[in-house]
Amino acid sequence: MCGIIAYVGDREAQPILLDGLSRLEYRGYDSAGLAVHTAGGLRVQKKAGRIAALSAAVARQPVSSTSGISHTRWATHGEPTDANAHPHLDQSGNIALVHNGVIENFHELKQALTLQGHVFHSATDTEVLAHLIGEHYEKLATLSGVARLSAAVRAALGEVDGTYGIAVIHRDLPNVVIGARRGSPLVVGIGATEKFLSSDAAALAPYTQKVVYLKDFDFVTLQPGQFDLQNLGGRDTDYEIKELDFKPEAAEQGAFAHFMLKEIFEQPETIRNAMRGRVDKDTATAHLGGLNLTGEQLRDLRRIIVLGCGTALYAGMVGKHMIENAALLPVETDFSSEFRYRNTPLENDTLFFVVSQSGETADTLGALREAQRKGHRALGICNNVGSTIARESDGGVYMHAGPEIGVAATKSFISQATVFALLALKLGRLRHLSASAGGEIIEALEKLPAQVEVILQQSDAIKNIAEKYADSRSMLFFGRLGNYPVALEGALKMKEISYLHAEGYPSSELKHGVIALIDKKTPSVVIAPHDSLYDKNMNSLQEIKARCGPVICLTTCGGRDTGHLADEVIKIPQTLELLQPILNVVPLQLLAYHTAAALGRDIDKPRNLAKSVTVE
Repeated sequence: MCGIIAYVGDREAQPILLDGLSRLEYRGYDSAGLAVHTAGGLRVQKKAGRIAALSAAVARQPVSSTSGISHTRWATHGEPTDANAHPHLDQSGNIALVHNGVIENFHELKQALTLQGHVFHSATDTEVLAHLIGEHYEKLATLSGVARLSAAVRAALGEVDGTYGIAVIHRDLPNVVIGARRGSPLVVGIGATEKFLSSDAAALAPYTQKVVYLKDFDFVTLQPGQFDLQNLGGRDTDYEIKELDFKPEAAEQGAFAHFMLKEIFEQPETIRNAMRGRVDKDTATAHLGGLNLTGEQLRDLRRIIVLGCGTALYAGMVGKHMIENAALLPVETDFSSEFRYRNTPLENDTLFFVVSQSGETADTLGALREAQRKGHRALGICNNVGSTIARESDGGVYMHAGPEIGVAATKSFISQATVFALLALKLGRLRHLSASAGGEIIEALEKLPAQVEVILQQSDAIKNIAEKYADSRSMLFFGRLGNYPVALEGALKMKEISYLHAEGYPSSELKHGVIALIDKKTPSVVIAPHDSLYDKNMNSLQEIKARCGPVICLTTCGGRDTGHLADEVIKIPQTLELLQPILNVVPLQLLAYHTAAALGRDIDKPRNLAKSVTVE
C-alpha cells in the first residue's frame, strides 16, 4: 500500500520523483504529492487523484531542486483529498514526511499534541507523526544538523504503535533524506553521487542496479555521496548490497494496452523461469535446494499447511490438489489473516508454506511469524528476493516471475502454481511416485509454455465472448478438484477489474443453493476439461441450461463436443490432470481483461485496490 520515492543527488529531483511515482502508482492512486528543497525552504505540491494531476501542477510551477520526497497514496485514514495527500508538514512547516503504514495510536498522540497547541490540517495518522517529530525536534535544541533531525525521528518512532515506512526531510538540511521502516517495505538505491529511497526496487531500475533492502527497525540517512544505515537504537547494522535481478524494460508497458495484458502474455516465459534449473530428468524429480530440508526430513512430514491471501491462497489451493495427488501427503490451506488469530491445533512434523508475490503481505508475514512462534518450520514462496518473508522464512522457493505491475495478479498465480507442481513432483518422488510417473510430469511441465501460447492465440475470440456478456449483472464460475480454486481465481479477476459481481463454486455445489442464482441474465463459466470428472461437470452444465442460464464452457481439445450444451466454448490444450489448472486459468484472465476493457474500466488501477497489502 502507498508508494514512496525519495532522491538526493546532483540531478533535478522533480522529474525523478514523478517518474518514480508513476512506476509505483500500482501501490496506490488516490492522491499524490512531493516536497523538495529550494532556496526559499520546502516546496510542497500535492493533489487528489492520479499522478497525472500532480505532474500537471508541477509543470505549471516547476522548481529547481536536487533533493526531495514524494508519495502516491492508498487511503487508510481520511478521504482522498488535497489536504490528506502526502507529504505532511510538522507544526513549524520545516519538516516534511511521507509515510506508508498505519499509526495505530495516532488518536492518543493527536490528543496530546493538540493540548500542547498543535493545529492539524488533515484527517490522517501521518500528519500526527510529522508533528510528533517536530515536537521532539524543538526539544533537542542542544543538537544541530543531521544529528538533531535523526534524534527527533528516532524519539518520535519510539512512541509509535503500528507500521511505517517513512522518508523525512528538513528545510535546513537540503542534502539529507532520512528513512526508517517497520512492517512497510523500503529499499535504498545506490549511485556514486546520488541516493534513492523507494517502496519497491522496480521504481529504481532505470537509475541504479545496486540496492539495499531495509529490515524492520532499520534507520537510514541518505546524502549524495554516502548513506549511513543503523538500527532504530543507533547501532550499526549489517546489510548487503544486491544487484537487481531484472532490467528496467521488464517494468515497462511496451506495446501492450495495459500492464495486465502484457503480464498475461508473459506467462509462457514465467513458467520457464519458474522451472529453469529445477528439474532433473535422470532422477525424474525436482531440485529445490532453497527448502533447506533433507530428503529424510521431507519424507517424515505428516502435514503441510499453505497460507496466503487472495490469488496467493488460490494458488496454494491448486498446490494442495497437486501435492495430495502426487505425494499422498495431507495439505490444508488457510487465509493468512484467519490463521494468525485462530488457535489452530497443530501436530508435530507439520510444514508451512506462506505464499506472497511481494513477500511483504502484512497478514501473511504475521502468519509466518505465528507458525514459527509455535515451533514450526515455515517456508516462503515469493517473488522478491529482498522481501521480509524471504529473509524471515526458514527457506523457500523464489518464483523468478519478474516485476508484476498490474494490480490484478496474473503471472504470479501461474508462477506459484508451477512452483507447487515442482514441490508435488519432489515430494512424490521421495514417497511413492515412480520414476516413470515423475518423468511424465516433467515432460508435461516442459510442454506448458507452448500450450499457454496456444491459449493466448485465442485472445481475440475470448474478447468477442467478453463483449457479448459484458453487460451481465453477475457471473458464476464453476470447477471441480484442482479447478475449483481456478474458478475462485477467475471470479476474483472478474470482480477486481470489471466490477461485475462474480462468485466461484465447486460444480458439485450447484444443487446446494447456488442454482437459485441461475437465470437468463447470469452467465456461468464452467471449467470442464476431459478428465475424471468430465461427465459430472456435464451434468452440472445441463442443469444450468435447463434453467436457461447462458454457459461459457472451458474444455480441452480432442474430447467430446460440448457445443450442443454450451453457448460459448473455449478450447484448451490437454495436459496431465494434475497440471491442467495451470492452463485453465489463462482464458479466465483474458475473459476478465476483455470484459473490463469493454466496460471502459481502469484495468491496471482498479478502484479501491492496491498491489501490495502491507497494512491490516
